[in-house]
Amino acid sequence: MPPAAPSPIMRRRRLGLELRRLREAAGLTGDQVIERIGWASASKLSRLENGRSRPDPQDVAVLLALYGADEALHTELLGIAGEAGDMRGWLKNFPVMTQQQRSWAELEAGCVEISEYNPVLVPGLLQTPGYAKMRILSAREVGAGAGEPEPGDDIDTEVQARMARQSLLNREADAPRYTAVLEEAALGNRAGPPEVLHEQLVQLCELALLPNVTLHVLLRDTPVGNWYLPPTAFSVYRFADPLDPETLAIEGGFTDVMSTEVIPLNSYKVVFEWLCTAALTASETLSWLIESTGRLTEAVPPSTVAFGPATAPTQRRRDSGRLTER
Repeated sequence: MPPAAPSPIMRRRRLGLELRRLREAAGLTGDQVIERIGWASASKLSRLENGRSRPDPQDVAVLLALYGADEALHTELLGIAGEAGDMRGWLKNFPVMTQQQRSWAELEAGCVEISEYNPVLVPGLLQTPGYAKMRILSAREVGAGAGEPEPGDDIDTEVQARMARQSLLNREADAPRYTAVLEEAALGNRAGPPEVLHEQLVQLCELALLPNVTLHVLLRDTPVGNWYLPPTAFSVYRFADPLDPETLAIEGGFTDVMSTEVIPLNSYKVVFEWLCTAALTASETLSWLIESTGRLTEAVPPSTVAFGPATAPTQRRRDSGRLTER
């Protein structure tokens, strides 16, 4: 993987916030802007200001001229517009990316730090193909009949897209610092058949040894804070550009919410610190994962186990393809 490019989705949001600020500073309404520059639809400006569309640098240049932006700001925002709109290089790194996975991949791109917690699942950036496929299939069974799948939205493509996202953890250059708190229940018998869980545990053992990855297992009977119970899965993203706001993503099973509002984001950061404090340390977590893998090996039919009893990997290793080689 090449060095991290700026997050496309954050570039769009950053540009949109700046364009709205400049419009308001110029004392113009959205309708007045549309009338003066002759755009056919008011929704075009709304989509730009809300970061919901890929910007055309020519459109951005017209707006900046109307708002009277100075030369330095004009140059900066046109550069951001170019990064937000040019997806060719980004898509080249993710040739199998589906629409569902693309929004997450765009958010993760350019991150310098990712913190994640999930009460019932292994986070997507840590999943094996078998675990990911099982999770996608079980979710689709619940949503069966809700509508036709999008073109190319088959199970295998969706799994490949999730695996493509994981490459950022194994990047040689500027890989983000990644910390996750995993509930013990996410790796219990309810999560899947023994062979799938065994493979997932082996991968977690390997990932835990990467210098940029820190994993914590939260045991089921360990209290958090003053008996606090986290109500939902969440992730916090911090970006290389300090002017790109930290972003909170809250997973709700069948819908996701993203926010850059400071107050709720700081609340979730406090919760994450509580979770890390309550959970096993990184070294204790690796020992727990190795022991759990060894116990599960006995339950897996020999034909499905290709790597023997679980032992601690002797070295950190990276490769340019999948996270692990088996």
